[in-house]
Amino acid sequence: MSVSVELNHVLIPSRDNRESAEFFARVLGLEVGAGWGPFIPVETGNGVRLDFATIPDGDRRLQHYCFLIPETDFDAFFARLKETGVAYHADPAGQQPGEINHHHGGRGVYFLDPGGNGIEVITQPYEPERKRPVSW
Repeated sequence: MSVSVELNHVLIPSRDNRESAEFFARVLGLEVGAGWGPFIPVETGNGVRLDFATIPDGDRRLQHYCFLIPETDFDAFFARLKETGVAYHADPAGQQPGEINHHHGGRGVYFLDPGGNGIEVITQPYEPERKRPVSW
């Protein structure tokens, strides 16, 4: 049986939904959508919507989100990230601060968003069968 399933949207818990949505949109080069209900949306290039919701500190847990971008877009993304002043590192444990990684022939970086979520941006997926050309 073959079923077509696509990820449509994901709720991202935030200390302040507007601040987090604007941060993501800025560093990823996306647009903040019109808020609806308790959500501030940011849509990715493949149509997945990130719905930012303000969640009280005691109800929020660390989440991890990884975004795959073209290699040709990494320099512009990285410049925007550095402009924010957010600390970044090459590894998920934060043992390589101020560095990026070069896994699988691409580039990647980890940082925390304003809501305290762990964010990873990579130019090549970790699964070899899902490898993307360097400039897609």
